[in-house]
Amino acid sequence: MNWARARPDGVHLTIRVVPRAARDAIQGVHDGMLKVRLQAPPVNNKANEALVCFLAEKLDLPRARVRLTAGAAGRTKQVFVSGLDGREIARRLGVEPVGSG
Repeated sequence: MNWARARPDGVHLTIRVVPRAARDAIQGVHDGMLKVRLQAPPVNNKANEALVCFLAEKLDLPRARVRLTAGAAGRTKQVFVSGLDGREIARRLGVEPVGSG
């Protein structure tokens, strides 16, 4: 499973979130998912909001171009990013390109 799937208007990312981490960080690609550590706790939507803000900052995009589309109550999430392709997202996040492995 690829962690980034292209769509005509953007890319869907499959992300595994680890809440209550020591710091916010991209941990890499594990089991076909992008693993992201967040300091925020998984209560009151805080981890979801932190994920969207963190990705927007790392991707150098306005927050409105990054949105959670599925997985609000779980650790595996789907996030849609508009305006970039999968290779550019991988480059900006510093992880392996989509389809390389």
